[in-house]
Amino acid sequence: MTEKVLITGGAGFIGRFVADELLRRGHEVRVLDSLIEQVHGDCERPAGLADEVELVRADVRNGDAVMKALKGIDSVVHLAAEVGVGQSMYAVERYTSVNDVGTAVLFEKLIEQPVRRVVTASSMSIYGEGLYRDADGQLVENAERGSTAEGRGGWDPLDARGRPLTPVATPEWKRPNLASIYALNKYVQERTTHILSQPYGIEGVCLRLFNVYGPGQALSNPYTGVLAIFASRLLNNQAPMIFEDGEQRRDFVYVGDVARAFADALEKPGLSGETFNIGSGNDRSVTEVATELGKAMGKPLLPEIVGKARIGDIRHCFCDTSKAAEQLGFRATNDFQEGLAELAEWVAEQTAEDRVEQARAELEARGLVA
Repeated sequence: MTEKVLITGGAGFIGRFVADELLRRGHEVRVLDSLIEQVHGDCERPAGLADEVELVRADVRNGDAVMKALKGIDSVVHLAAEVGVGQSMYAVERYTSVNDVGTAVLFEKLIEQPVRRVVTASSMSIYGEGLYRDADGQLVENAERGSTAEGRGGWDPLDARGRPLTPVATPEWKRPNLASIYALNKYVQERTTHILSQPYGIEGVCLRLFNVYGPGQALSNPYTGVLAIFASRLLNNQAPMIFEDGEQRRDFVYVGDVARAFADALEKPGLSGETFNIGSGNDRSVTEVATELGKAMGKPLLPEIVGKARIGDIRHCFCDTSKAAEQLGFRATNDFQEGLAELAEWVAEQTAEDRVEQARAELEARGLVA
């Protein structure tokens, strides 16, 4: 069954891949996007957005524009959001307005003009610290870090008796621990989707995305995904800048796999009310990732280890993929090295303004780096 799908925020990095995947499956696609300068620069239509996609340039908080964009739509992929843990800790009103109020506006209009299904992009950031296991073999959901100033007390969480905790893959049942305004925003988007979908006959599904990477990221946005930030630095012959000691572990998932997950979540029956992790199921240290990207780009610069932590950052969080595999039928299939090579090839053809030092200065000036 083919449908006409609205993708909010669909001109962005992930949205363009989702649009391509839906087009490949025979769907029609309309995109609502405000094309903010921080992400898109000065452009009327992003180069990577397929010609077949209808673009509506408007803010998701504009109710009239949203209502017009919903006309004739069968399903919605909701990606529109300000993205960035660090920036969310000082641009609080902006993030909360776009992410939470924007989602509220979308669902108010969906009440008037309901669709079959809404798939909302959430984030692994809602977990805060991932799941851990203590020395006695017990799972720990509420791990907390002590003082991380200059690494004092260690970077890794300890149990109540001061013993090391071992990070394990984080499943969907782990309770949220909202450590940043961005995490709070994404959780509100999740809950809004689930609270308002069912009463109005809409099927609501949420996908908690882990660290998405691939060609097409906004290289000049210092608050985007970490691999894009590293790529921007390397492209400008600067060493990747890594907070803490670089041993924090994450799950990096290729954007093409993520696009497939959204399309599957839109099409597969029986998913209403469900939330799924979307990741690769493999964890890597941030230093390892920066080093491998440098090699792929032909610029093997040793990362600059800052030795300080950003307020709102977490230590370890990587993906338990079992629920998505069992219920959604989704498994990431892209090889990490192949994905890095594709990213490196694309980056080589780009120009990027390196704003990482500026972003770090903004955080430090507000006391958000310790």
